[in-house]
Amino acid sequence: MEKTSGKSGLKKVLSFPMVVLIIINMVIGSGVFFKAQGVFTITKGTPGIGLAAWVAAGIISLLGGLTVAELAGAIPKTGGMVSWIEEIFGKQLGYLVGWVEAIVFWPANIGALGAVFAVQLVNLMGLPESHLGIVSAAAILFLVVMNCLGAKVGGWIGTIFTVAKMIPLIFIIILAFTYEGANPQNVVPLLPSEGNAVSIFGAAVLSCMYSYDGWMHVGNVAGEMKNPAKDLPKAIVFGLSAVVVIYAVINTAYVFIIPAPELALTATPAADVAGVILGNSIGTKLITIGILISVFGTLNSNIMMAIRIPYTMGLQNKLPGSSYLKKLHPTFRTPVYSGTLIAVISVVMALSGSYNTLTDMCMFTIWIFYSLTFLGVLKYRKDRPDIVRTYRVPGYPVIPVLAFAGGAFVVLMTLVTQTMLAVVGLGLTLLGLIVYHFRKDKIEDISVVE
Repeated sequence: MEKTSGKSGLKKVLSFPMVVLIIINMVIGSGVFFKAQGVFTITKGTPGIGLAAWVAAGIISLLGGLTVAELAGAIPKTGGMVSWIEEIFGKQLGYLVGWVEAIVFWPANIGALGAVFAVQLVNLMGLPESHLGIVSAAAILFLVVMNCLGAKVGGWIGTIFTVAKMIPLIFIIILAFTYEGANPQNVVPLLPSEGNAVSIFGAAVLSCMYSYDGWMHVGNVAGEMKNPAKDLPKAIVFGLSAVVVIYAVINTAYVFIIPAPELALTATPAADVAGVILGNSIGTKLITIGILISVFGTLNSNIMMAIRIPYTMGLQNKLPGSSYLKKLHPTFRTPVYSGTLIAVISVVMALSGSYNTLTDMCMFTIWIFYSLTFLGVLKYRKDRPDIVRTYRVPGYPVIPVLAFAGGAFVVLMTLVTQTMLAVVGLGLTLLGLIVYHFRKDKIEDISVVE
C-alpha cells in the first residue's frame, strides 16, 4: 500500500534512486554546453583554474542543497524561497524575493536561453548574425504561447525534451576521450600568468553557478519521499555529486580537444568540439541538433515555471496591474497576462544582453537571497525550535555556515570583478523596495493553493 503524508495528502512513492534522477534532471540544463566560453574567458584561457571553478561551484551548490532542504520540510508552503524568507525575515524581504524572481531572475534566465538557442540555430542553418534577435524572440514567444494553451501542452513539451539533454553529452564525452588527437596536456597550467588569481577564481565560480542552478528546488519533493529524513540528504549528495562529475568530465573533454584559450573565443564550444572530432559531417550537425533540442526543452521548463510567479503575486495584489496578472484564460485556465509580462521582459533581455552577461546577472541577484536563505536556517532553528522538522541539516551548524560563506564569496566577487553588472542587478532588485512601499497597504494575505 502506498504511504501518504497525513498533513499534505501527498503519496509517499518516491524512492532514493528516483529522487537522485529528479535532482540530476532539475540541475543539468544549457550551461553544460555553453558556459565553457564564459569560464575560460574569465580565466584568461587558463584551464586548471577554470576546471577547479566547476568543482568549487558544485561543492557550494551541494552545501546549499543540503541546507535549504530543511526549510522545505519545516515551512511546507507554496512559493518555496519566497515563503521561507517571508516567514523568517518578514514580508518586505519576502516581497523582494518574489520581485527579483518575476522581474530579473526568470526573465534573464529565459533571455539567456533564447539568445543561446538563436546562436546555435543561426550557425546550424548558416544564417546571418542579423537574424539572432528575431530567432531568440520567436523561440521565447512561441513557447510562452504554447504554455498559455494549457499546462498539459507545456508538460508534454518538457517530457519529450527531457531525455534529449543527455544524448549529446554522452556522445561528446565518448568521442572526446576516444579521439586519437585528444591532448591531456591541455589541462595545464593551473594558475593564470597575470591578474589576481582569487578574483579570477571567484568570477569563474559565479559563471559556473548558473549551470548548477536548480538545486534550490530539491527539497520540494520531500513530502512525496518514502523516507525523507534518511534519503533526502543522501539523494542530494549523490545527485549533485553526479552533476559535479558530469560537468568536470565534459569540460575536461572540451579542453582535451580544443585548448582553453580557443574555447574562450567560441560561443558554441560543444558543437566546435564535435566538429573537430567528426569533421564537417552530418555527425556534427546531429550533435548540434541534439544541443538545440536540449536547450529548447530547458527554455520551455523555465517559461513554464516563470509565468506562474507574476500570477501568484497578482493574486496577492503585490504588483502594479495585479487585476490583470491574476486573470486566467477563460478556456485554457492559464495565466496569459502573467505570461505576456514574462515574454516582454525576457525578449528585451534577450535582445540587450549576451548569454554569459544575462546568466551572470541572474545568478548574482538570486544568490543574494540564496545566501539569506542559508542564514535563515540558523535563525529559524533559534526562533522556532518547536517546529516539526522532517529533515535536519547534517553537520549543523557547520554546513549552513559553509553554504553561506560560499554564497557570500560569489556575491562579493561579483561586486569586485563585474561591478557594472552587479550595480545593474542591485538597481533592479532595489527597485522592488520602491514598488513595495507603494503596494504594501494593498497586499492581500491570500493562501495560494497548488
